[in-house]
Amino acid sequence: MKRILIIIGAVFLFAVSLLGYGVYWGFYDIQRIEGQEVIREVISPDGTYTVTAYLNNGGATTDYAVLCSVKTNGYGKEKNIYWQYHCEDAAIVWINEYTVKINGIELNVSKDTYDYRHD
Repeated sequence: MKRILIIIGAVFLFAVSLLGYGVYWGFYDIQRIEGQEVIREVISPDGTYTVTAYLNNGGATTDYAVLCSVKTNGYGKEKNIYWQYHCEDAAIVWINEYTVKINGIELNVSKDTYDYRHD
């Protein structure tokens, strides 16, 4: 009986974990968002990275949003680092080789992300 309860508990924990990950992936993971219309591209001071800003149109019932991704030049690796709703432009300024400021938000391109839903 004890063994059956342990198995049921383990299956329950696995199911809850899987559901939690599915909700995170479906509603909070900005890596799954694709950019639509390129607004601008800005290369880092040393030429290592390029930040590309996209204007995303959600349709008639939602406002515009800006998605910014960073690409490591030469490697082709690209990841989304900035997602802002009710926004139609991206002011991008490189602070140094690894830090970029997008619409007033400073991000280290190797480790930081900004998502308006978490602000």
